Amino acid sequence: MTWPLPSVFILTILVLVSTAANAQLSENYYDDSCPAALLTIRTAVAGAVLLDRRMGASLLRLHFHDCFGCDASVLLDDAANFTGEKGAGPNAGSLRGFEVIDNIKTLLELMCPQTVSCADILAVAARDSVEQLGGPSWTVLLGRRDATTASASLANSDLPGPTSNLNNLLSKFSNKGLSTTDMVALSGAHTVGRAQCKNFRTRIYNDTDIDASFAASLRAGCPQQAGASDGGLEPLDAPSPDSFDNSYFAGLVSQRGLLHSDQALFGGGGATDGLVSSYASNGDQFASDFAAAMVKMGNISPLTGTNGEVRVNCRRVN
Repeated sequence: MTWPLPSVFILTILVLVSTAANAQLSENYYDDSCPAALLTIRTAVAGAVLLDRRMGASLLRLHFHDCFGCDASVLLDDAANFTGEKGAGPNAGSLRGFEVIDNIKTLLELMCPQTVSCADILAVAARDSVEQLGGPSWTVLLGRRDATTASASLANSDLPGPTSNLNNLLSKFSNKGLSTTDMVALSGAHTVGRAQCKNFRTRIYNDTDIDASFAASLRAGCPQQAGASDGGLEPLDAPSPDSFDNSYFAGLVSQRGLLHSDQALFGGGGATDGLVSSYASNGDQFASDFAAAMVKMGNISPLTGTNGEVRVNCRRVN
């Protein structure tokens, strides 16, 4: 059959529009294919956080460390054809919560085989974790697919580290399309969780922009000599380490940021001082900006449509 030229043109446009629409993330992506998916994730996260309050921060961090790509590559174990991200500098020995994601995936595979991606599980679990810890909620857009490879070198180059200065932080986030406000708000995720001695040792012995009594209180558990104490944990926000609030920013104003990269946000007269002060005095503003930044971060370079796959096991490709 020969199509008249206008009809061919219209059909082509319709196909292109349909393809573009199918490649977009949507809040109701699983409404028909797996309607109980979000409730299943929420219930599992609530149980995990109830058993281990620290797990909420760990699941949030998993999503963040994945979402300078948002494709569940952080969950992949090393394979014959690639070295994964779990052993990258910002991740090695510190990421946790993989078993929680595994359990959720097992449940969803029983309910809706090869339907809900590991990347979407991470995104929803992060939102639900923040809610469980008393923080804000937001609408998670869904429809991400999973990567079929991972890169330790990209994780090392893309993710900000605990010794980052302000310019480095701004650059890392800007490279992913995130603004200064996004960066400061997302850094507020450190209102929950812990950090290892090896990541704040240099700060408590060498930095000058640190409250003296705060530094002294940390040195007993984190001696200057590297060794067995490297993995010792201290809260990133000592007053309320398992509650999602704005006290992290009040700590920065008081020069009590645990990591060098935390304190870099305030005190140097830089572009972020004013925003830190605002968040320290206005928890609602922080919560609102954090939720907006999480949505924005969750939309960084997702695989959609026919790109990637929906993994059956989050730790390895199909």
